[in-house]
Amino acid sequence: MNFYELLKAEGKTVQKSKNEHIFMQGEEDRSLYYVQSGLLKAYYTSDEGKEFVKSFISVNDIICSLTSAYSEDSCSFSLVCLQDSLIIRIPFPVLLEYSKEHHEIANNMIEVLLNFSMKKEKREYQFLCLSAEQRYRLLEKHSPNIVEQVTQNDIARYLGITPVALSRIKNR
Repeated sequence: MNFYELLKAEGKTVQKSKNEHIFMQGEEDRSLYYVQSGLLKAYYTSDEGKEFVKSFISVNDIICSLTSAYSEDSCSFSLVCLQDSLIIRIPFPVLLEYSKEHHEIANNMIEVLLNFSMKKEKREYQFLCLSAEQRYRLLEKHSPNIVEQVTQNDIARYLGITPVALSRIKNR
């Protein structure tokens, strides 16, 4: 059995509408999510109510709050649907148990976690070493669907700049 077979066997398909949250920052959520269709946004909200976009999650992507799912703490970010979405939800404890019993699932999970880590490392590098314009150009090049489907405000929050600054970058 592999990870995708496990998703079909133990996962629950959930239909979510645009603007509907899957989980909220501060809540507990012990599941991992696989996106079959739609587009999601993971974001942080500061104590002052300011929003920072962590990532956009597209078809065939996997996401969870590892802090909540594994450590049984609260979610450090929120996850909302930017489009009507079809998602498979699998409880993280089920995934862990199967990983202990099935070598192929354990290897699949290692790959998933490595991909999470590499994505995070790349995002950190971009924020620390590249200008906002360079980050935007990379987003345009590697994720044109995000640029086309996401609001300018969300793209600006993802890049860590204001919508006005984004507009200037786009006009250059």
